[in-house]
Amino acid sequence: MHADTTRSTRGTNGWRRFWERGGWWRSLLLVVVYYALYQLGSFAFLPLVTSTDDPAALILFGTALPVALGGVLLLVFAWSVGWLRELFGPQPIGGRGWMWIAVVVVLLFNVLRFATIDYGAAGAGVVVAWIVAGLFVGFAEEVLTRGFVVNLMRKGGYREITVALVSALLFALLHSGNLLSGQSPFATAFQLIYTFAFGILMYLSLRATGNLIWPILLHATTDPSIFLQTAYPADGALTAIAAQGNIAVIIAGIVLLFFIRGKVDTPAPEAARGFETKTA
Repeated sequence: MHADTTRSTRGTNGWRRFWERGGWWRSLLLVVVYYALYQLGSFAFLPLVTSTDDPAALILFGTALPVALGGVLLLVFAWSVGWLRELFGPQPIGGRGWMWIAVVVVLLFNVLRFATIDYGAAGAGVVVAWIVAGLFVGFAEEVLTRGFVVNLMRKGGYREITVALVSALLFALLHSGNLLSGQSPFATAFQLIYTFAFGILMYLSLRATGNLIWPILLHATTDPSIFLQTAYPADGALTAIAAQGNIAVIIAGIVLLFFIRGKVDTPAPEAARGFETKTA
């Protein structure tokens, strides 16, 4: 089987062979390069952001369009390494029934938050802008972390619990840059814990549903529901329950992490699997 894998990559160029080896450091490299390019791309939309005070336009220019550009870059990269079918096709390892807990927890609180938004105060423009931004964010962040990182880790020969951990850690790392925008260290630390746990639930959603499109859509409903419900909460007892979603995600993500098992049988060169060999 290892010989078949070697032959399958023998006719490819050096760029593809480099990424086909997988591994944790290639995952980190990809995330860092993506984040740098995303930040540089954001500057292109800065004149649009500074030229308007319309809340919906600020969301579109400041959040949606930069992330959309990042998503395009990820698709180009996927095409360059020949992974479009791998990323968006069926998962090579099945899920377990208990993994649906992750889907239920995230979806339940997303529904509760959408049900407790004061839509009159928010306005149609802001609501639509956040939904559009959510779609772009869900696509880019899931393709990067549950798509590329998961694929790279599996190609490196890692067990699924390591795959889940690294994809969630790198997902959380993406949000540490909020310190640069003036967010307090305490708020950033809590966000890192939340995004790590959320990343674990998104990995489990990937396993449970068997296709990357479902974590993308689940993620796409999360950010708009959080930002809109936080900024425009409706009156009522249900609002207080919906506001506990972040705590529920943290508890579920950390607890369910310890039940992850399995390993995708995709042999890789020993050099790419050295880290797993040492930590197994």
